[in-house]
Amino acid sequence: MSSVPFTVLESSTFCVSDECGDICEPHEGFFHEDTRFLSRFKLTIDGALPLLLSSGRVDYYSAAFWLRNPVTESLEQDELSISRRRFVSRVAMQEQIDVENHTNRRLTFAVGLELEADFADIFAVKQYDLALGDPSRALPLPPSAVPVGDPQTGELVFVDPGEFPARMRVMLSSWGEVDRGTLRYEVELAPQERWRLRVDLIPSVTGERRAPESGERQFGEELTRVGESLAVWELRVPRLRAAWDDLQHTFERSVSDLASLRMNVDGLEQLPAAGVPWFMAVFGRDTIITSLQTMLFGPELAETALRALADLQAREDDPSIDAEPGKIVHEVRHGKAAQAWFSRYYGTLDATPLYLILLSEFWRWTDNVELVASLREPALDCLAWIDRYGDLDADGFVEFLRRSDHGLTTQSWKDSWNSQLFADGTLAEAPIAPCEVQGYVYDAKVRTAELARVVWRDRTLADRLEREAGELRDAFDRAFWCEERGGYFALGLDRDKRQIDSLCSNIGHLLWSGIVKPDRVDAIVDQLMGESLWSGWGVRTMSTADAGYNPLTYHNGTVWPHDNALIAWGLARYERWPEAHRIIRRMLNAAGYFDHQLPEVFAGFSRSDTPFPIRYPTASSPQAWAAGAPVLLLRILLGLEPDPGAHALKTRAPELP
Repeated sequence: MSSVPFTVLESSTFCVSDECGDICEPHEGFFHEDTRFLSRFKLTIDGALPLLLSSGRVDYYSAAFWLRNPVTESLEQDELSISRRRFVSRVAMQEQIDVENHTNRRLTFAVGLELEADFADIFAVKQYDLALGDPSRALPLPPSAVPVGDPQTGELVFVDPGEFPARMRVMLSSWGEVDRGTLRYEVELAPQERWRLRVDLIPSVTGERRAPESGERQFGEELTRVGESLAVWELRVPRLRAAWDDLQHTFERSVSDLASLRMNVDGLEQLPAAGVPWFMAVFGRDTIITSLQTMLFGPELAETALRALADLQAREDDPSIDAEPGKIVHEVRHGKAAQAWFSRYYGTLDATPLYLILLSEFWRWTDNVELVASLREPALDCLAWIDRYGDLDADGFVEFLRRSDHGLTTQSWKDSWNSQLFADGTLAEAPIAPCEVQGYVYDAKVRTAELARVVWRDRTLADRLEREAGELRDAFDRAFWCEERGGYFALGLDRDKRQIDSLCSNIGHLLWSGIVKPDRVDAIVDQLMGESLWSGWGVRTMSTADAGYNPLTYHNGTVWPHDNALIAWGLARYERWPEAHRIIRRMLNAAGYFDHQLPEVFAGFSRSDTPFPIRYPTASSPQAWAAGAPVLLLRILLGLEPDPGAHALKTRAPELP
């Protein structure tokens, strides 16, 4: 049976299985705190796999799988129905298995359940997903633990055989024959009779043994809590009624997906994780952009992000994790992943200026001067990092250069190792100054100058930041502008200050930041909507005319919904409404082919060549800034922008498309 990703989640606890509910493949499992607690969970009838009838997600935290029996020596076709109902809470997973006899005769058969726990860290498991079936490209996985069974309590206990203290309790509603992690139940059912087994899986990264009420009572309370949390979220966010079905359904799916990605971090439940399955963690850049995209929902996500990221802001210079004072965190990990790799990692160039942009946008929407005043010091630390550490050679541009032995070599949003290519396909060498990050810094200084003048009442700082922003805009135009191909901005500058001259979607972010001078706008818009970048489904990450272009390479030719949403926001900033509306229409049209759930990324094939957008094999789904993209697209469609001076929300759009 082929395995397709099927995920249910709540906070940082989630389960990835196939469409029948089994966990059999190396990239599947039950995960908690970035550690895989269950690496195998296979149901059999008389030793054979049940056959799929239908499966589906009930809510983001629960799913149901309906199966029928295989033909065996004791069973004819379709004599049994098997249902698996799965619920994931932030602290555990429960599965209820029901087997029902639909015949008029007594049936005798065996139910088998195979369980294994390898306590692998999430990075090792992730490699099997990225290896696409080639184990030689993946990291070795640890051996499975040998469980200890106790028929008196109905428990199997798996303990990590290494130095990590993790353990998992498997609580069974009835005890069968147990051979290591394999359970076997001899079942005899009268006509129309049903057999039931409940399995509760209780993980602990510390090895702490929780109270016995972790069974039915705890799961009932957890189910109530999760349901109430979702209900409160749905009541808080705006409701949409639209005649345009793709808009209506995609917006509704975004509301659900963003609810599913909310994490509990130090008691703050409104912080969005980056994406399922491998990025259920705090990511500075992703969290900030998702918060920017979803201001239409209200300020809760943004406020939580601003507070949490300020707490995580680097205080010391630590090359092992690419940290410098004032820098905003890139990624936070827990459990075994934190032990094996890092708990905090700061290898991102853009999260720090984006933090300042989010702080400004939050103030513009809320006029919450108290929060902005309380975050003055973290904001000033961000500015200090940009000037002291971000600009490595004092040339006025911020650059990235990895210092950590195991960090990211590329530290802008296109963070794959091969994304920084010249037009001839040659790989650029760091330090690299990415074009879009210069735009972010420009926008951050313009916006922070406004905060300094209006909220902090620091006119000296405001004047300095405005002067520096103007100087950066002029210097950027001189250093990054390429006259070839009709004119465009280079992807970046390499270590020798040569223009990395590939034509990429990053130029659309420059429109969003406002760093593009008026006389350059027409050329940039023409490039974005020209046939080499425009696929018909959206703007590609790289032009088809560049040697590095590949419609199936992560950052060199694919289409990213969040990227296109920011480009549309930039087009709207310069009042290029027809082009902005074109992106909005195509993004929402594409969403319809993905069950109205925009994935992280899809292939960059031309719309004229494919009747529908082509799925990218390892795309996260749901993914935070992909889920946030439709919310931002709706805002752009309506032309909604806050006017802090008038304390009003105004529309700039001349008309709806």
